Amino acid sequence: MAYFDLPLDQLRTYRPQRDEPPDFDAFWQSTLAETRQYSLDAQFEAADFGLETLDTYDVTFCGYGGQAVKGWFIVPHGITKPLPVIVEFIGYGGGRGYPYEWLLWASAGFANLIMDTRGQGSDWRQGDTPDLQPDGASPHVPGFMTLGVLSPKTYYYRRVFADAIRAIEAARAHPVVDKDRIAVTGDSQGGGISIAVAGLDPSVAVFMPNVPFLCHYRRALEISDASPYREIASFCMIHRDKIDTVFNTLSYFDGVNFAARSRGRAFFSAGLMDEICPPSTVFAAYNHVPGEKDIRIYPYNHHEGGGVHHSREQVRFLKQLWS
Repeated sequence: MAYFDLPLDQLRTYRPQRDEPPDFDAFWQSTLAETRQYSLDAQFEAADFGLETLDTYDVTFCGYGGQAVKGWFIVPHGITKPLPVIVEFIGYGGGRGYPYEWLLWASAGFANLIMDTRGQGSDWRQGDTPDLQPDGASPHVPGFMTLGVLSPKTYYYRRVFADAIRAIEAARAHPVVDKDRIAVTGDSQGGGISIAVAGLDPSVAVFMPNVPFLCHYRRALEISDASPYREIASFCMIHRDKIDTVFNTLSYFDGVNFAARSRGRAFFSAGLMDEICPPSTVFAAYNHVPGEKDIRIYPYNHHEGGGVHHSREQVRFLKQLWS
């Protein structure tokens, strides 16, 4: 696909008015208070995968509704001092897989906690965390984008974002973690989750969303027909009388609103030919970040963004920041 969105000079200044409900903060304060009624009960069980230079732990902690969420915790072998931690979130449809797929950050000298995404992990990488849907669910398009979308209280991403906050708390509770140096990252959906937790948890010092999803929903639906945003359009095509309700729910989960509340330092990426997460939706969130920030732009890339080139940029960025 050739360029289809705003030209770069306009993207750099694209800062749309936020569609934000008046009880946004109260909703999330209540959600996290409910989640924290349950003990975190973070467990780190040593797991032998034959990685001689890294120590690997099978993680379980209590997320939304007190439900068990899985993850991996990987650190350099033989560490003797507290380490910065990278809490990592996964792209749409994928699960935590195996530790062999998560060697970058620990190999670079960081602690790394990878959160499994509830209900996902059967599309392109396996997962191990069920979504028990404690609030029930209305009819929805196959996938997760419209699961419970008729109310913010029942929407799927309420549970996921609450899980993600608990993942940060689990990482912070481990004795090898430097609690003042917490970063979050992820690609696509993982990037959107990173922005959300940066807006909800002031302990997040750095957030590094790559080609982030879950931002500026209405714009995404209006300029691209790609999935997973397509799931929302399909729902609205059938439920014609529920469109306002859908977008009201989505406003509680929009990365643009979370970005405006972030306190940490931001390091984004965007692909200018990305039809899945159009660049204007990425810049809408980025341009609302109030603090220090930077973005890497990949002019001829789609949703893969910078790939391993951007991984190198991220490692350099954190090494310069925390060395």
